[in-house]
Amino acid sequence: MRQSLPLGIYHPGTTLLHRIPAGPKLGLLFAYSIFVVVLHGPWAPVAALAFSIGLAVWARVPLRTLWRGLRPILLVVAVLGAFQLWQRGWPLATEVVATMLALVVAASVFTATTPMDAMLDAITRGLTPFRRFGVNPGKVALTFSLMIGAIPQIFTIAHGTREAAKARGLERSARANLTPMVIRVVAHAHDTGDALMARGIGDE
Repeated sequence: MRQSLPLGIYHPGTTLLHRIPAGPKLGLLFAYSIFVVVLHGPWAPVAALAFSIGLAVWARVPLRTLWRGLRPILLVVAVLGAFQLWQRGWPLATEVVATMLALVVAASVFTATTPMDAMLDAITRGLTPFRRFGVNPGKVALTFSLMIGAIPQIFTIAHGTREAAKARGLERSARANLTPMVIRVVAHAHDTGDALMARGIGDE
């Protein structure tokens, strides 16, 4: 079964990336992200982006899955790239854009090759040693799961709010777009909290 994730959809497969356990794969993604962030200059991040795309091709991640991960940040990337180009020139603009795209593509490959349950189990196991410090691994994993589920919901709310403002001829009004969206997002958070309390989660 395919499981929806904010950065893409899990696609079963037999590649090496599919067979690597979720825990080590999450650690590799973390290490790779640090490596990409510390790269400087225009060409090293571009090489990292090419490497991330190569991983996607190797893992046979469909283009629509990569597009699902890239689409929400394209506007942010374009604005940041244009600003850096204007302020500091094309080398830094290329570095910023390539770095962000490389990280998002790598994260999309991770979600496309890792089932949600395996990801949450890896987080729970990784946090188990911290029980002695008062950390509840199960609750952290639940929080992570809720966060993952909330991201596409927020995108849906934002799209619906924008369409409603557009229907009233107010698509350029920040107030008509932001105020209803914030209210609906807060209402969704309250509904989620009420549902958790109804199940006895968080009473202690």
